Amino acid sequence: MTPFRVSRRVEFCDTDMACMVHFANFFRFMESAECEFLRSLGLGVHVERAGESFGFPRVSATCDFIKPARFEDVLDIDVTVQRIGKKSVTYGFDFRKAGEPIAKGQVTSACCRVLDGWKLEAFEIPGWYRERIEPYLATAE
Repeated sequence: MTPFRVSRRVEFCDTDMACMVHFANFFRFMESAECEFLRSLGLGVHVERAGESFGFPRVSATCDFIKPARFEDVLDIDVTVQRIGKKSVTYGFDFRKAGEPIAKGQVTSACCRVLDGWKLEAFEIPGWYRERIEPYLATAE
């Protein structure tokens, strides 16, 4: 399985006083990489299909930091699907700079129907959606 890869240049607004990426921005980078991944498959974190609206709100997000990333660095972010459950999906994110590991993150989202008044109800991931992300499912090495 080849992961989906997106590159991102660290902008000044991403950094703190030491010109290092502020830790909270890694979560924004993961969300952006996830959206790019899904967009490449014709999907999204919010979908309307056949008169039904559903989305994938986050239920868990973690990030472990290995080395600092700095202003102007170009980061490669590999996206994999770590797990596909009946109603949730977990994505893995590997951050690298010039091949060197920078950070490793994970985000779990639950598939939910969006009902009247923006109430959410857990919903089984549709088969057509699951089929598009399954090729990126990480396998045990």
